[in-house]
Amino acid sequence: MIKNVVEEFDAIVIGSGHAGSEACLALSRLGKKTLLTTLNLDSIAFLACNPSIGGTAKGQLAGEVDALGGEMGVNADKSVLQIRMLNSGKGPAVQSLRAQVDKVVYHNEMKHTLERQKNLDILQCEVAEILTENNKVVGVKTSMGEVFKCKAVVVATGVYLNSKIIIGDFTKKTGPNGYEPSTYLTKSLMDLGIEIRRFKTGTPARVDGKTIDYSQFEIQPGDSLNLSFSASGKKVKNIMPCYLGYTSQEMHNYIRKNINKAPLYSGKIVGVGPRYCPSIEDKIMRFADKERHQLFLEPESKLTDEVYVQGISSSMPANIQRKMYSLIPGFEKVKIMRFAYAIEYDCINALELKNNLESKKNGGLFFAGQINGTSGYEEAAAQGIMAGINAERYIDKKPPFVLSRNEAYIGVLIDDLTTKDITEPYRMMTSRAEYRLILRQDNCDIRLTELGHKIGLVSNKRYKTFKQKLSQINEVFKTLNESKKPSELKPLFLLKGESLTNNSLTLKEVIKRNNITIFDVKKEFNLFLNIPDSVLDYVNTEIKYEGYIKKENEQIEKNNKTNNIPLPEIDYSTISGLRIEARQKLNKFKPATIGQAKQIDGVSPSDISVLLVYLKLKNLL
Repeated sequence: MIKNVVEEFDAIVIGSGHAGSEACLALSRLGKKTLLTTLNLDSIAFLACNPSIGGTAKGQLAGEVDALGGEMGVNADKSVLQIRMLNSGKGPAVQSLRAQVDKVVYHNEMKHTLERQKNLDILQCEVAEILTENNKVVGVKTSMGEVFKCKAVVVATGVYLNSKIIIGDFTKKTGPNGYEPSTYLTKSLMDLGIEIRRFKTGTPARVDGKTIDYSQFEIQPGDSLNLSFSASGKKVKNIMPCYLGYTSQEMHNYIRKNINKAPLYSGKIVGVGPRYCPSIEDKIMRFADKERHQLFLEPESKLTDEVYVQGISSSMPANIQRKMYSLIPGFEKVKIMRFAYAIEYDCINALELKNNLESKKNGGLFFAGQINGTSGYEEAAAQGIMAGINAERYIDKKPPFVLSRNEAYIGVLIDDLTTKDITEPYRMMTSRAEYRLILRQDNCDIRLTELGHKIGLVSNKRYKTFKQKLSQINEVFKTLNESKKPSELKPLFLLKGESLTNNSLTLKEVIKRNNITIFDVKKEFNLFLNIPDSVLDYVNTEIKYEGYIKKENEQIEKNNKTNNIPLPEIDYSTISGLRIEARQKLNKFKPATIGQAKQIDGVSPSDISVLLVYLKLKNLL
């Protein structure tokens, strides 16, 4: 029985980063009395590393969070400094939205959104212990001894658990930007039987923009297209440019000469870092034949001269950093304002979680964000909204809400986390998604808004706008079924260098021509005057890639026949037809479905066949 209870809530969210912000908003918007606890109110939605939202595959995650009714996209649109569509010259499967955002505005807007949210209280405190009874969450206890009762907890502590920054030989127990670390919660998690790991990430120095010679850098303007993350928001404008530059051989040589002072090579760092975001010293040692490396200068805010030097993260000593940064062309007189550092922190083994992000050992205990071993704001926000939704469903005894790998990048992310042994910070990439042509940036709302509305996070107003978009799409497709005579098509075909035809063609067939787009058809035949470009762009992609999309859908339909088959509690060691490795892996991971079992390294197609036979013999199919 819990004693000395200060107040009772339906749910408590620990941590106010991107995962915690989405989790507490989801819970409170779904009608649950929620408490958000944070070590520091000034760290709410803090952009500790790059002040940007989106990027390759990450743009899709942000769009999916928005489509489900989350806040990241809305907040990003409020604070954009520059916005671009990455890989616009490549196919739509790998195109992703990315925005440089104002870190001050982003934090303030999200903090204000949380403060105004009904059913949500915010408290600056440190949660020291998660309280359970009969393996179910019943409350939390703070470091000051206050107790708050609840039915569910979402742990979203980011990189703050026992965090330590490293700059050369200097170490300090602190979180990002000098914020206090969480020093008690790791022990509580271990007491609950949760496996703890030690990961590492890092960040570049911030330099004074007034001391940069921008003439030695290539300007990188934003796109002139009307772009935004949120389907409910207005289009945003570019305010400030970014810049492209390169390292130098002098810098490389200097780093090699002093590599023994790098904590990564001296053994000072013990945490496992992200493979896809190495420090500059690691890049230079691993890619010794490369003469130079790209770097980007990115503004942090309209309200500061600080510039983020993307591509040059480091944990070198301060004096080494001063010299090596000065060897970058254009940085000859540069002044460092904040030194680069590495940060080590505790996280959990996400195999401890079900596919709804709930602990397998403790009912009502959910985890989201970097504590699950991921890297990135977008991955955190995606887990946060899913954990919040599922915590609400746990409280109300509803079935879990789980997205499949063919429905969303969020589905790929959570499936990977809960079925694969993640041994380094996980970063979402388009290559991780087997159905990425279907999981595009331009159709996030088409894929998920209906689900978000059913859950209760997408407002009726937003849903009405979405239905209007669907109506516009249907209207466009209907118009494109109209046929045009060869004489009507001749001017357009000649203009675009297409072979003339002797037969009438539908406008849809015309758009399938290599050199013709829906925008060419719009201009030539004076069509779609009141249809937004975003709708036309979506239709154009659907038509151009119709054959490939059809093949992916057929593959999905084929796989779904077996992927969604649930797996009950099974002692896999008793199934003689399974290989020894498969028995061990299946007993370790305890997959919820055949689809999850397929994702486990070491489980072969023949093992899946054995499982299906076993289920049939046991009358479980």
